[in-house]
Amino acid sequence: MPLRRDFLKSGAAASGLFMLSSFSEKKQEEKIMPPRIRFSVININHSHIYGMCNAVIKGGGELVAVYAKEADLLSQFSRSFPQAKVAKDAKEILEDNSIQLILSSGIPDERGPLGIEVMKHGKDYLVDKPGITTLEQLAAVRKVQKETKRIYSIMYSERFENKATIKASELVQAGAIGNVIQTIGLGPHKINPKSRPDWFWEKKRYGGIICDIGSHQFDQYLHFTGSTSAEVVASQVGNTHHKDHSNFEDFGDVMLKGNGGMGYIRVDWFTPDGLKTWGDGRLTILGSEGFIEIRKNIDIARYNSGNHLYMANNKETIYMDCKDVELPFGRLFVDDVINRTETAMTQAHCFLATELALKAQKMAR
Repeated sequence: MPLRRDFLKSGAAASGLFMLSSFSEKKQEEKIMPPRIRFSVININHSHIYGMCNAVIKGGGELVAVYAKEADLLSQFSRSFPQAKVAKDAKEILEDNSIQLILSSGIPDERGPLGIEVMKHGKDYLVDKPGITTLEQLAAVRKVQKETKRIYSIMYSERFENKATIKASELVQAGAIGNVIQTIGLGPHKINPKSRPDWFWEKKRYGGIICDIGSHQFDQYLHFTGSTSAEVVASQVGNTHHKDHSNFEDFGDVMLKGNGGMGYIRVDWFTPDGLKTWGDGRLTILGSEGFIEIRKNIDIARYNSGNHLYMANNKETIYMDCKDVELPFGRLFVDDVINRTETAMTQAHCFLATELALKAQKMAR
């Protein structure tokens, strides 16, 4: 895909930085496909479920039912999605043969076992990250997925729900920075301790910081390097400033090497209160002929909005405001549910990203 040439000079023109006008002039209208499948929700312990539901609805999913144990979470969900009937228990949803897909953002260590039950009931499964919290769970999930041939997919929102990351995929595939050599994924988060439930502080429940918030970065590493096999070179974790929660981890980093390139990951819970977002997530993609940097949620001290992309290659240096880029995940995923294809994400990729995260977590010093 050739790069557009309709540039507008920005305030940084003196340094050779330009803005791609087609991404900032006109906001595209959101397109919602008519219903093509029926889906329901079981467990809503993380707010990611809202973005997950919206993506599937946009792609042609009809939300028909929801179940959650927590009355307050259920009430809030029902206000946002009043079309979803409140089920009396999970069994009611699992045994409804008219439902093809289940979504969940339950407590992390409960997500894998629920996915096994979903697949055994003949349904596909889209779960919040981390979709699996132990290597033992992963082995069990892989076994049942192979037996049932159902989809077990994890919603890596830092890629699928970030427009600048989608645009970066297009540029990399078009050869704009040559062959990818390395990715650097940074996933800082704001901790907001007063709002966190008890399970948030228990490593056994959330799987550890690399397994949890680091899962996004393993997905992006595999995606952008094209690696189909990889190993963890080194990893480390620590609880540096939250000693009142002895089973918590607030910092982690990882080095990776694969058959498509190398990677570095850093995740933490140290986003300061003065930053006007939950985390200054960044991704740098180094290529043989240039590099791309994505500022996912904010461009600090300049723009409080997200979806910023910077690229420099052998021809030019450009800036893209990617706020109007289409997010294709919902449409592609619903296509996969209907057609039994793997256009949104392959099952092998999903499991390998999870395996790497779990191995890095287990071996972390």
